[in-house]
Amino acid sequence: MSLIVGLTGGIGSGKSTVASLFLEHGAGIIDTDEIAHRLTQADGAAIAAIRADFGDDFITDDGALNREKMRRRIFSDTDAKKRLEAILHPMILEQARTQIHELQNSPYIILVAPLLPESPAFQKLIQRVLVVDCDEDTQIARVTGRSRMTETEVRAVIAQQTQRARRLQFADDVIHNESSLGNIAKQVAILHEGYSAII
Repeated sequence: MSLIVGLTGGIGSGKSTVASLFLEHGAGIIDTDEIAHRLTQADGAAIAAIRADFGDDFITDDGALNREKMRRRIFSDTDAKKRLEAILHPMILEQARTQIHELQNSPYIILVAPLLPESPAFQKLIQRVLVVDCDEDTQIARVTGRSRMTETEVRAVIAQQTQRARRLQFADDVIHNESSLGNIAKQVAILHEGYSAII
C-alpha cells in the first residue's frame, strides 16, 4: 500500500503548483478539485442531481454547472452550500478511492484536498498531512490575478475555509509558498526524499 499524503491549503496558496512539482518526482497525484470539475462539466455525473435540487437556472445551456452563479449562491447561503456538498462529496470520495487503487504502483500518492481539515472521510484515506501556506495578501493577489474573482469574493472564500492557524496545527509537514518557484521546488525535493523513504 502506497503512502498517501493529503495536500491542503487555502485558496491561492499554490496547491496545484506544489502538486505539479511532486508529479515531476514521480508521485501519483489525485486532485479533488479536478474530480469535482469533471463531475460538474457538461453531462457530468453530478449534473442530474444538481439540476433536481437547485433547478435549471444553475445549469448552463450546454449542460454544465453554472459555476459563477453557484459560487455566488453558496457564499450567501450556508444551507445551499451543504446541499451541494452532500451531492458532490460522496462522488468525489468514490472517485478518489478508485484513483488510489489505480496509483498503487506509485512511490507515494499526493491527494490534493482543499477541504481536508473539515472532512473526516478524506482524512481516513491519508497517512500524513502537507499544508501549503502563505499569508492572506498573497492569496488575494494570486487569485484576483488569475481569475475574474474580486478581492471581496476571495476574502469571502478565505473566511469560509479553515482558519490558517488551525490548518497549520493539523499539518505534519508545511511548504512555505511566499518566495520563488525555485525555493518551493527545493522544499518539495526534500519532502520527496522523506516520503519515498516511508514504507
